[in-house]
Amino acid sequence: MTPVQRRRLIWVLLLLLASGLATTLVAFALQRNIAYLYTPSEVLRGEQGAQSNFRLGGMVVKGSFQRAEGSLDAHFVVTDGDATLPVTTSRILPDMFREDSAVVALGTLKNGVFVADEVLAKHDENYIPKEVADKMGAAHTKHDVPVPAVETR
Repeated sequence: MTPVQRRRLIWVLLLLLASGLATTLVAFALQRNIAYLYTPSEVLRGEQGAQSNFRLGGMVVKGSFQRAEGSLDAHFVVTDGDATLPVTTSRILPDMFREDSAVVALGTLKNGVFVADEVLAKHDENYIPKEVADKMGAAHTKHDVPVPAVETR
């Protein structure tokens, strides 16, 4: 191998090493910022793993919303039809936040309570985020039991 070929080989190897290192750093940075959507059932089964931040999606249980007087602290319960999970936040809730409507919250699970850093609510009566609708639809289809017909006289 001539000195020119050796120098080119070293440059190519250094370039490959640098690009591999850059790709690895980008992958780690993106992985840390990804927040997956889980339903209360999946969270209670532990499917979110050891992730510190994740999104919780479902419906706000009717009659579960409570707010401390003179405070931003809010407490409510989210359900997917199978399980419920209490949620607390000290952030301002969106104007469209309502009981018995779809919600997606970004935060962490602490001592069995989801602490939300951000709460997103649906923007009209007919909208449920696609990920939430798909997961809730799967939960409801496993509970579909034929209802016996009622005879009227």
